[in-house]
Amino acid sequence: MIIDHSYRVSVEWTGSRGSGTSDYRAYGRDHIVRVEGKPDLAGSADRPFHGDADRWNPEELLVAALSQCHMLSYLHVAVQNGVTVLAYRDVATGTMTQTADGGGHFTSVTLSPVVEIADPAQVALAESLHAQANAKCFIASSVNFPVHHSPTILA
Repeated sequence: MIIDHSYRVSVEWTGSRGSGTSDYRAYGRDHIVRVEGKPDLAGSADRPFHGDADRWNPEELLVAALSQCHMLSYLHVAVQNGVTVLAYRDVATGTMTQTADGGGHFTSVTLSPVVEIADPAQVALAESLHAQANAKCFIASSVNFPVHHSPTILA
């Protein structure tokens, strides 16, 4: 059965400094990302693109979405396979290449989850579940670059 899910997000630019986009350096990149019923998310461009380093940028949000999605998918497949996960943390890194025309694209993301499981006899199984989790992750299935995994399993 195919089921469509819809997501509604609003983005409002708050970086006008009075003269709009009259010049590349005349405007701020600040914006607010909103989803009804949730706290606002303060966004900006990445610092090299004249953004505010104290705010989330789209590139960080993409890497975070991949990390979150993989974790949630991993927890799901762990339950399906009888693996009890006691703790999970990840430090994800992404590589984006800027092109000569001013555009760019991500070339890869590497997730480095550290997963603590209850049963030492299931370490190999727990490690193998990352491939299943990747296949089930909606975000990883939607990007056109590789999402690598470098897991550590502790028991």
